[in-house]
Amino acid sequence: MLSLSSAARYFLYGQPVDMRCGIYSLAGLVQNGLHLDPLSGDIFVFIGKRANQVRLLQWDGDGYSLYTKRLETGTFERPKGEKLLISSRELMLVLQGVRLTSVRLRKRYKRVVSC
Repeated sequence: MLSLSSAARYFLYGQPVDMRCGIYSLAGLVQNGLHLDPLSGDIFVFIGKRANQVRLLQWDGDGYSLYTKRLETGTFERPKGEKLLISSRELMLVLQGVRLTSVRLRKRYKRVVSC
């Protein structure tokens, strides 16, 4: 069972990915394509070329974890824009098949942390 936490960071790979890629190929895409560290513990999201499959890659301290979901019918909607960082809420909506353009979120308090 997959549990998404708002404390984790989720990075969406912007290009469609060949879902035959394994763990180390996906880690290479993170390092070379996103210029991020695949060993950071962040979760990296990849959507396939046909948009019927999604993979989540995470380093969990002593090895990689790979979550794969393949739809029998339908497709996953890729978030619009060149957004690299997505929220756990957006990812959950993508995985549940919710049309992102029709979602309207009500205003909520968001704490701004200054360094």
